Amino acid sequence: MGSVYAPVALAVSFAFLGFMLYKRVNLGTTLNATALLLGFLSLNWWEIPVKIFETSTDLLTISVVLATFGIMWLSQLYKDTGVINDLSESLSRIINNSKFILGVLPAVIGFLPVPGGALMSAPLVDSEAEKLKLKPEKKAYINTWFRHTIFPVYPISQLLIITAALTGITIPLIILRQIPVVVVMIIVGYFISFWRVLPETREKFSKNSRIASKRFIIAFSPILATILVTIALNLGGFDSAWLRFDVFVATFVGLIILILISKPNFQVFLMPLKRWGIYDVTLAAYGAFLLRNISIATGVPEIFKMLVASGSINVLLMLTFIPAVLGVITGSSSGGVAISVSILAENLAFSPKTAALLYMSAYLGYVGAPTHLCFTLTVGYFKSSLGKVYKYIIPSFLVSLATALLVYFLG
Repeated sequence: MGSVYAPVALAVSFAFLGFMLYKRVNLGTTLNATALLLGFLSLNWWEIPVKIFETSTDLLTISVVLATFGIMWLSQLYKDTGVINDLSESLSRIINNSKFILGVLPAVIGFLPVPGGALMSAPLVDSEAEKLKLKPEKKAYINTWFRHTIFPVYPISQLLIITAALTGITIPLIILRQIPVVVVMIIVGYFISFWRVLPETREKFSKNSRIASKRFIIAFSPILATILVTIALNLGGFDSAWLRFDVFVATFVGLIILILISKPNFQVFLMPLKRWGIYDVTLAAYGAFLLRNISIATGVPEIFKMLVASGSINVLLMLTFIPAVLGVITGSSSGGVAISVSILAENLAFSPKTAALLYMSAYLGYVGAPTHLCFTLTVGYFKSSLGKVYKYIIPSFLVSLATALLVYFLG
């Protein structure tokens, strides 16, 4: 135990992760088991309980786990009360195109950049995707991919701010080079999601859009309240440590509003708590943090530093492979960028094109990572498997990264 060379331990652990996913073991169990295996292979025995303790007492981990639990409860209650049907039907009367709704809504809700926030759009995606008879893995792909198309050009994105600060390149210059990539991400997402998908069969709705709009506002109000309360708490000047619980607090405000508009009985209110799914997804949120922390503890960033210092990796690989791999391992695009910049700073002078390529590499690696909360929680919500969703994620990743490289080479 703890004697295996770090790269070998990492390879064995992620092979184990793939095997567990292939066998369709619950996601929460899989991520936690992979984290523990990596710890047993690469760390001293006494370091493992230390990492578990550090993860379990970290305020960010606790806040995300609690927020995940709250969002799952809110999502399931949306379905159990039937409010999701009102939301879907009223939106369908306003926008008479399920494909457009599926592409836009995850992106709109994505303006609230919180860990695992894709769960907020998942119920509506599920309802609209049913009209197109889409499989669970396609639903999971749509919810994950379209949510993450907006961030590379979202000026107040935390990742853009961090990238600009660390590389010394202004945000507008980075955004300018990422617009073509975002356009391609949307086009690729649309074709992969809806290629050969037949148009939905719709009822003939009356043209009274005022009634439909009112129904939509009422049905959407719990999600809207969650977003607005989160923003208000962030602007309220609260202590930064406790501010991390903003989504947890906001979610329960959303729950209260959902209860007020749906008036469920006590049995319906508790129904989501009787299903294993809500606990599995919550456990997966914890497992993602544990896997990230143990991965970092194995010294993966130091391995990359040695490779760069020895000249074993050329500039292009430094800007693509390292950020993408770190985005996957850490389950954080910000972490992937921050660690990559610290590794590359002494060996590379940053320019708009190098900063943009580094950003997109870390970001795209993170989007499809098994440690990425939005991805793993979405897969858990739709009861799919990561393996099935990867057949859509991988080609989307490759085409998007190829576009980023093309923009880089065009200067």
